[in-house]
Amino acid sequence: MAAHHVPPQDIHPEVRAAGDALRNWGRWGAEDERGTANLITPEKLMQAGGLIRRGVIFSLALPLDIDGPQDPLRGRFNPIHKMTRYRGDNAQGQAQGQFCSSDDMAIIALQSSTQWDSLAHLWYEDQLYNGFPSDTITAAGASRCAISNWTRGVVSRGVLLDIARLKGLPRLAPGYAVTPEDLDAAEARQGVRVTSGDVVVIRTGVLGDWQQTRQGLADQPGLELRCAHWLHAREAAAVCADNSAVEVINQPRGLPLCAFHMVALRDMGLLLGELFVLEDLAEDCACDGVYEFFFSAAPLNFPRAVGSPINPLAIK
Repeated sequence: MAAHHVPPQDIHPEVRAAGDALRNWGRWGAEDERGTANLITPEKLMQAGGLIRRGVIFSLALPLDIDGPQDPLRGRFNPIHKMTRYRGDNAQGQAQGQFCSSDDMAIIALQSSTQWDSLAHLWYEDQLYNGFPSDTITAAGASRCAISNWTRGVVSRGVLLDIARLKGLPRLAPGYAVTPEDLDAAEARQGVRVTSGDVVVIRTGVLGDWQQTRQGLADQPGLELRCAHWLHAREAAAVCADNSAVEVINQPRGLPLCAFHMVALRDMGLLLGELFVLEDLAEDCACDGVYEFFFSAAPLNFPRAVGSPINPLAIK
């Protein structure tokens, strides 16, 4: 497709340099909307299947309920569940030996809980991943780079990098910026290495701490921008974390808010998963010393949506 050009904007020079260096536009064709999901080859999928040795399943999802971590004052609300039919609606039929049934409904902000960001979730300079113009997103949704491009699921080898345990902490300190050196150190300590097509799962300890205290989400730790270079070099298919944004909320070196998102989604086409529940998986990995697993997480098939709740599974 023809490039969509706009005048350069005042993008931080480190963000612009990272975007230029790590950009995957055209790598999988001019019409590609799947981004780094393309790195999950049939061979990678078969390798992942071989990681199931004990038959133990971990759900990495938050409950979809009103008690979630969202603050409505910041633009998102927690899922709302309502019954539309329940016991008593068919009392006369029940008395006559007929069937009874129940139905329910949910009102959900699609990125309010454990979720994937689509590649249409964030951009800069009026261009989405692969150069698609941002005006392809309208009130009707995203006609390019929507979450429905991943409806076959994200299924691959998963690798947990437990940065909190690396530091000997239940959770990283507020505002801690995880560095590429931290990722290297976690690999070395755990005896594992991220390879092409892997789903990288980062534990900061934030969500586990929040589940116990219901506090501590204001200044979350997470990946600093330089980790985008590390993930690109390893050809990661996705990166997920137990925080709200994968990246550190306040990036170092004066970088703008969402600097990592800008490069990861818009330039790399890198899949981002947020608010993953990792405590049980991390404890199991620490006990058996195995930090790799079969990973599966499919979005809901919402045409034109820019995000989706998921129930990611880690199977060992």
